[in-house]
Amino acid sequence: MKILVIESSPHKHGSSNLLAAEFRRGAEEAGHDVTVFDAGHTKLNPCLGCGACGMSGPCVQKDDMTVLREQLLDSDMAVFVTPLYYFGFSAQLKTVIDRFYSFNGQLTEKGLKTALIVAAWDSNSWTMQDVKTHYETLCRYLNFQNQGEILGVGCGTVQMTKRTRFPQEAYAMGKRIGG
Repeated sequence: MKILVIESSPHKHGSSNLLAAEFRRGAEEAGHDVTVFDAGHTKLNPCLGCGACGMSGPCVQKDDMTVLREQLLDSDMAVFVTPLYYFGFSAQLKTVIDRFYSFNGQLTEKGLKTALIVAAWDSNSWTMQDVKTHYETLCRYLNFQNQGEILGVGCGTVQMTKRTRFPQEAYAMGKRIGG
């Protein structure tokens, strides 16, 4: 299976990317072809809402979304990876999702398999409620096939994250995807 991991942290070596690396390790060991798109360190502009794409593209903006669009439409699965910022996706991941507008119909028809990996400093019982709801609503709207969620609470730093169960859960998710 071709899997696209979309990282969205401004911290290349942060907690969410640690979890992404564990997912990738598991998926590659299971024989999957994994590509990483680093939305936190690429040129992605927000959607202009101009409607020129007609929801079927192409987008009038010339940035790295062109690459991501091709990779996403060529993949069997996408894994959305984000730090939790104010109980939602990072701005970088939200920008990616907003730009789905230019190929909304193609994504909906594809029935893409997806997963969500989130790292949060906070560990209250309600910490992940809103990001989980947002992701699951996105899955319903775009006909994504949710393959699982790693909602890593208490993952404020890489060292904190390493002491949790979430790196092992991300690895295990990668190993079992498609199996």
